Amino acid sequence: MNLARLVAAQLAYRPLQTALSVALLAVGVATLVLLAQLREQLTRQLTRDAQGIDLVVGAKGSPLQLILSAVYHVDVPTGNVPAGTVSQLRANRLVAKAIPVALGDNLRGFRIVGTEPALLEHYGARLADGRLWQRTMEAVLGAEVARATALAVGSRFRGVHGLAAGGPEHEEAEYTVAGVLAPTGTVLDRLVLTSLESVWFVHEGDTVDAAEAAVLAAERAVTAVLVSYASPLAAAVLPRQVNAEPQWMAAVPATELARLFALLGVAIDVVRAFAIVLFAAAMLALFVALTNALEERRYDFAVLRLLGAGPLRLAALMLGQAWALALVAIGAGVALAASAMFGVGRWLERARSFPLGGFEVDAPTLAVIALALGVATLAVAWPAWRAARIDLHRTLARG
Repeated sequence: MNLARLVAAQLAYRPLQTALSVALLAVGVATLVLLAQLREQLTRQLTRDAQGIDLVVGAKGSPLQLILSAVYHVDVPTGNVPAGTVSQLRANRLVAKAIPVALGDNLRGFRIVGTEPALLEHYGARLADGRLWQRTMEAVLGAEVARATALAVGSRFRGVHGLAAGGPEHEEAEYTVAGVLAPTGTVLDRLVLTSLESVWFVHEGDTVDAAEAAVLAAERAVTAVLVSYASPLAAAVLPRQVNAEPQWMAAVPATELARLFALLGVAIDVVRAFAIVLFAAAMLALFVALTNALEERRYDFAVLRLLGAGPLRLAALMLGQAWALALVAIGAGVALAASAMFGVGRWLERARSFPLGGFEVDAPTLAVIALALGVATLAVAWPAWRAARIDLHRTLARG
């Protein structure tokens, strides 16, 4: 009787009981692995997109909403601030860098962002084709935008009003693609980048006379300003200075990210607790299945003892059976988690939201696999101990 025969006999004799044990453990593995993968990849993406941005200045409202809209481009802005905000911040000695962003339109769900070349430099972006914008109504596409829209250098497109696809087009204002960025792994991949003047032109239209042009110029605004500190002292002083202004609000990405993870943490803990319950149920079901298997094949084990198999050999056979079933569950669970990751990734891609990479065999995933093997080991401990201490003569006598 070898390990393969033991597993096959267990599956054949009590298939439903064994399948339940494997299914519970597989779902528990899938849940924990999926949580670990999502948390790791989203944390990495959020941290990468906010790297080097110490403060975001925008209209008063929700600081978290300001961060999500201006840095990650997944929420609606809190409003606008005057375009003069940029020059005021740059004049502050505590500010090393101030990059404006202006929102309002989209291309098939990808946001059109008015900004300056400094934003591309901040993320270390480089061109895969073409050049940066040089004139009004020229745009540079992020790598994901170019892939999804099939637009290339020289292509022309019209923006859609609002931040979601399906709105009215700006028929009178057409952009020309000047360049396409190489993939950066940052939020830039999902943006259409252009000059501030282009965004203002689209919404102002052609002016009638010099007086009207002057009025429109005075009313120009930006959605937010991404600020980098010039010194550590700025972290203590600049947010208070900004919040003292009647039209401004300061939002610190690090603080708001911690708040966001705290909110998500509650939901993650609930799902994790559900997975732990599944692991406990799987351990109980596996314990019952292996105990029953031992009772049903006591005579076989006694024969093995008679043929020279020692107590440790019998215990090892039981442990091997438990681990074999656990490995089946782990394989099914990891496959289920990978499929779920693919589905979530496609959904986020369609929503023009945070991208997910492929399934990764990382440290948290290996920890879940080790946990599953540990559960199987605990479940088989008592049956294995009983198999090692089987009464040879009494069992053979009973037949």
